[in-house]
Amino acid sequence: MIARVLEQMKAISQVLTGDRHARSLIPTWQDAEVLESIHKALHPLSEFTDALSGEEYVSISYLKPVLHLLATSVLAEDAEDTDLTRSIKTKVLAYLNDKYSDLNTQELLDVASFMDPRFKTQYISADNLPAIKARLKTEMVESARRTHNQEKRSRTETAQNSPSAQASGERQRRLLVVFLKPVRPLQLCLCHLKMSWRQS
Repeated sequence: MIARVLEQMKAISQVLTGDRHARSLIPTWQDAEVLESIHKALHPLSEFTDALSGEEYVSISYLKPVLHLLATSVLAEDAEDTDLTRSIKTKVLAYLNDKYSDLNTQELLDVASFMDPRFKTQYISADNLPAIKARLKTEMVESARRTHNQEKRSRTETAQNSPSAQASGERQRRLLVVFLKPVRPLQLCLCHLKMSWRQS
């Protein structure tokens, strides 16, 4: 929105100049400076917001690298920044650091980043690495144990099914096949004759 206003500033001024009741709304150079300062601080963040808001792909593994990039590059203070731009950058960075400062959240982000082959250990501090590796090993062993137990339980339940129940099920399937097959008139006559012969 701010980018569009800055882009169309001359047109906005000309339109407002033509209406004597709206002349007080013409943006001043101070207004333009404020908008440019805000735009410089916030515009780069919109691309990261779009990239991290995807619903059809996993984005949690990007979070740690993005936070690192924001802190070291995008939101880093620049000599050409105005006081307002510098203040916005500082506040946004402080908010992000506070939001993700929780130890459990940091551990989750480290695990997600470690599992992504593009990042692995690149954004994880060396002190946290042994704990992350130990957690992942434990979770893999536990997952393998659960899978093994489920397969074992499934085999046990299959073996416990009685042969008579299986035979009964087979008989029912055969009866269904008879009903579902299209019956020819000749077959129908033969069946009728067999049943008559058995009754007599």
